[in-house]
Amino acid sequence: MIAKLTGRLEESGDGSCVIDVGGVGYLVFCSGRTLASLDGNAGPAGGAVSLLIETHVREDHIHLYGFAEAAERDWFKLLLNVQGVGAKVALGILSTLAPGELIQAVLAQDKAMITRAPGVGPKVGNRIVTELKDKVGNLALGPGAVGTEAAAGNVAQGPAADAISALVNLGYRPAEAHRAVQAAAGSLGEAAELQALIRDSLRQLAS
Repeated sequence: MIAKLTGRLEESGDGSCVIDVGGVGYLVFCSGRTLASLDGNAGPAGGAVSLLIETHVREDHIHLYGFAEAAERDWFKLLLNVQGVGAKVALGILSTLAPGELIQAVLAQDKAMITRAPGVGPKVGNRIVTELKDKVGNLALGPGAVGTEAAAGNVAQGPAADAISALVNLGYRPAEAHRAVQAAAGSLGEAAELQALIRDSLRQLAS
């Protein structure tokens, strides 16, 4: 199995690129985010590039999927576990949302954020946020993260999770409740108690 390719960027197009490694051109399917990173680092063609690779072997083909960062590769593999999400849809999601934004959407149970991606309807969006909510804790946030990994972990459990639930019960949307509690947890610290988190979160929402 191919796990990494390092070579020269031969060409870059819509959804894929060709990397020349020792005279052999490898066709690699990528998200728009990774392709933009390649073009930015290597130029349109000819520059040195390196991609993490996920190899998919089927009876009728061998496909290579490339990622500029480990967080994006990990999310790709995780998304493929969700019914209705194939490789093309997973790359579309990763083209639309950075790894950190995906974690935020799943923690906040914000399926509307997921359905911004092409090919993702309400049913698939709901499956993603529901099925992956207990699986995102060990994923890297990546450069596009909102907040820190610690803050994301705090929001997923303990008093912060209870604070989010309380705000939702008050009528706030899950996404805005998550953002407010994340901000409150960041300012109050990890040891903040539930009531303090709720008070500070309400101030965040009122400001």
